[in-house]
Amino acid sequence: MFPVQETGIVSVTDVGISNDLRSAVVFLSIFSPENMKKKAFHMICEKAKLIQMQIAHDVVLKYTPQIRFELDDSIDRGNRVMEILEQLEQEGIQADPLESDD
Repeated sequence: MFPVQETGIVSVTDVGISNDLRSAVVFLSIFSPENMKKKAFHMICEKAKLIQMQIAHDVVLKYTPQIRFELDDSIDRGNRVMEILEQLEQEGIQADPLESDD
């Protein structure tokens, strides 16, 4: 549906659905440069109704949930923490919580 060269790699990281099954929030992680990430997210949001229709066609449910997309930046935040830890390690600043100065 979406060419990878236009969107980057898109992954569904979580789905939250209401108790009455009438609405759902789909959390997306998009692996691409920042400018491409915004474009990809916008493209996906524009196609929400088409995606919802496809789900209605493929999945038998009493109600097809109204879908809303949100960006999940938890992977980006985790990667940033790992970058900081690697940088500290390269600089020779290692914190060992088990070591004591006593």
